[in-house]
Amino acid sequence: MTDEGPQKPLPELRASDADRERVVERLRDAVAEGRLDMDEFEERLEAAYTSRTYAELEPLTKDLPAPGGATVGVSFPVAGAGEDRSWAARVGVGRPEGASGTAVAVMAGFERKGNWTVPERFDAVAFWGGGQLDLRDAYFAEREVVINCVAIMGGVEVIVPPGVELDVRGVGIMGGFEQKGAAGPPAPGAPRVVVTGLAFWGGVEVKVKPPKTPKQPKGPEGLGGPSLRKEL
Repeated sequence: MTDEGPQKPLPELRASDADRERVVERLRDAVAEGRLDMDEFEERLEAAYTSRTYAELEPLTKDLPAPGGATVGVSFPVAGAGEDRSWAARVGVGRPEGASGTAVAVMAGFERKGNWTVPERFDAVAFWGGGQLDLRDAYFAEREVVINCVAIMGGVEVIVPPGVELDVRGVGIMGGFEQKGAAGPPAPGAPRVVVTGLAFWGGVEVKVKPPKTPKQPKGPEGLGGPSLRKEL
């Protein structure tokens, strides 16, 4: 008898073409149901066709119910060994000492993304410039955070993951202050994010997008690569 060693956890197993097609089919259904817009669909579609393991496929439909089922909240995959990415571990963590609560772009730009901490109030100002605040992998100092955006002849983009409790209440004057995509019902323990402020001759966009999945090299034509996506 030979020792084959410990069995691999399911997420590490290689995905088959049939597995990828099942995910793509669910994404098509989600577009038809109005759960995904075309930008989200195309982003997830590319990730599905380039995924190699179940761990890469699973997040693409984790926030989508089975056809005809009830919507469920998002639970985030573990980002690293031993790292807890649940909402309970990400909300109410306190503000790191010395962390700034302001981002200003004057004929320039700013960006906050990755594992940064959103304070109770964050002020983002763009004057003849632009900035992006990506909350998909962020931590939150409080259960409710307020992001105040002021865009004057500039733009600010705020990206939040599905499952947060989202409240967009800004004003656009000869500009736009809008939300793109529905956050869905709040997930248990998720933060409340209030986006307010003013867009004057500029724009503030609040986009709902799922967390990014690791990118893999694209497959060759005819193996689930670009040739299949063109048919959609």
